[in-house]
Amino acid sequence: MLKAERHKYIMTKLIEEQKVVTTDLAFDLDLSEDTIRRDLNELDSKKLLEKVYGGAIQITEKTVDVFNIDISGEEVKKQIATKALSLLHDGQVIIMSGGSTNLVFAKLIPSDLKATIYTYSLPIAMQLSQHPNVDLIFIGGKMQKNAMVTIGMDVIQVVSKIKADICFIGASSINIKQGLTEIGYEISIVKKAMIEASDRVVSMFSSDKLNTKMPHVVCDLSQLSTIVTDLDPNDEMLEEYRKAGVSVL
Repeated sequence: MLKAERHKYIMTKLIEEQKVVTTDLAFDLDLSEDTIRRDLNELDSKKLLEKVYGGAIQITEKTVDVFNIDISGEEVKKQIATKALSLLHDGQVIIMSGGSTNLVFAKLIPSDLKATIYTYSLPIAMQLSQHPNVDLIFIGGKMQKNAMVTIGMDVIQVVSKIKADICFIGASSINIKQGLTEIGYEISIVKKAMIEASDRVVSMFSSDKLNTKMPHVVCDLSQLSTIVTDLDPNDEMLEEYRKAGVSVL
């Protein structure tokens, strides 16, 4: 596992559990405790967590303005989201996962679109609350505070009763063999429920997510209708995905 993938795993566990233990991380990732300690030291130096004896804890966050969240790589994500706008039309029932690309997408949805949108992401819900013609349903449940998304059986039960025309799912990783994968188990099962509830499944992500993997499988490629990336659809990096029958934008 690459260092960036380890760091992402550690931060996701920290969001889910508010603390991480060095020995548990070493076991989960099949790595030495020394490697985990170095990772925690590096994340601590970047002020992403607070290292304590035996592990790390979350840093107390300042109040977040959900209308002005800093989005890394926003221009690339705008490029991706703009492509995906072609998949929207009036009258759709839509489910949206969390994630920064989906948040950018929500900001770009045309003001004249008339649709029903379900989401378990608080920032996306707040963004869509300003949309004049969207019938918005926020799916409540246990809140992952740092990610500002709801998780758990309450969310899954609501999603399982939706009959959606299309869902837009963010991706932590995607590869030919496993399909979409996630770091966090709870997020992965919510996304599974979204897929089951939707006639069409669209995943939007930047090209650095291609050919990577995380521990928890969300779906295989056969369950994806469309993927939307920052690459040209004919780019050779996407060839195997096209051969697998996935539409590429």
